Amino acid sequence: MGKSDFLTPKAIANRIKSKGLQKLRWYCQMCQKQCRDENGFKCHCMSESHQRQLLLASENPQQFMDYFSQEFRNDFVELLRRRFGTKRVHNNIVYNEYISHREHVHMNATQWETLTDFTKWLGREGLCKVDETPKGWYIQYIDRDPETIKRQEELERKKKQDLDDEERTAKFIEEQVKRGKSEKEEETPVYTELNRENEEEKVVFNLAKGASASGPSSSKPSSGSLASNALKPPAVTGPVKRKDPTLNPPKDKKKKSALDEIIEMEEKKKKTERTDHWLHPEIVVKIITKKLGEKYYKKKAVVKEVIDRYTAIVKLNDSGDKLKLDQTHLETVIPVPGKQVLILNGGYKGNVGTLESINEKSFSATIVISSGPLTGRKVEGLPYEDFSKMA
Repeated sequence: MGKSDFLTPKAIANRIKSKGLQKLRWYCQMCQKQCRDENGFKCHCMSESHQRQLLLASENPQQFMDYFSQEFRNDFVELLRRRFGTKRVHNNIVYNEYISHREHVHMNATQWETLTDFTKWLGREGLCKVDETPKGWYIQYIDRDPETIKRQEELERKKKQDLDDEERTAKFIEEQVKRGKSEKEEETPVYTELNRENEEEKVVFNLAKGASASGPSSSKPSSGSLASNALKPPAVTGPVKRKDPTLNPPKDKKKKSALDEIIEMEEKKKKTERTDHWLHPEIVVKIITKKLGEKYYKKKAVVKEVIDRYTAIVKLNDSGDKLKLDQTHLETVIPVPGKQVLILNGGYKGNVGTLESINEKSFSATIVISSGPLTGRKVEGLPYEDFSKMA
């Protein structure tokens, strides 16, 4: 059996020994070779291939160090982004996971001597948020992807809009409660003096147990007078409550009911209501992403189908190719005045109109609605992103 046979005990033992990580001091970064013991590392250093690599490195050592430093940084940051995202994590945990890969770039071949120096450098360059604790250094990746930042801004804008709607509704309910309480308040009574027009007229009192009259004589009246007084309305000597007509003047204008005010508020809300999706079939759009190559960049297409409100299948006008794109990779198309457009957002969403004029300073346009119950209404100051040319 030959010496270099694959199934010899020595070859199997060598393969078992070479598995996993070996000692760092017996690793040659220039040749990317890992030796198992000190004798093997010494033999490698005396080899001709290693000497050639040293001659190449001696010509420009800074270039090789910069190359290894860049590789180490890229691999480390990529592992942090992919494995931990934007979570706060100990730097040693990330480093241990990084060096578990056998072909990784060792730190002793880079410009950083220790992991702490590399962590501080990440903080100075703005790649991560770093902070020192009694347990060591912690790092947090900063995601600067333009699409991620735009998505976060859209979420914050939507959250702010929801809060504004809730505050507006709460304020309206509070006003309705105050108005209901004010209407139920009792009117303040007005007291007036009792004036006698004729001094000779008698004042008659009807009591619960009997009736008495005050006059020049204190004698008891006859039974006939009692019967006649019982049929008359009782007279009151004390102050009488009378309604002051000045408190509630006649209302010429009819007061709005709560239902009318709610309907009016809903109409105002509908005019200012906006959504974060605008795609609609049979409109012309323009592709603004460069990820598909220059072949499709800035090309116009027609939306054939909308999927889940944010994704559309479009067909290019010139080549006829069909693509599936997100709405962030598309933008609306503004035609020349006089052409038909479709309103995609706001209170007039879904109405077809005619483009009347364009205001380039405010990036808006004036549209006259030409269909539906609002035919003939002129909508001014409509932003470019709220309407698009119809196919």
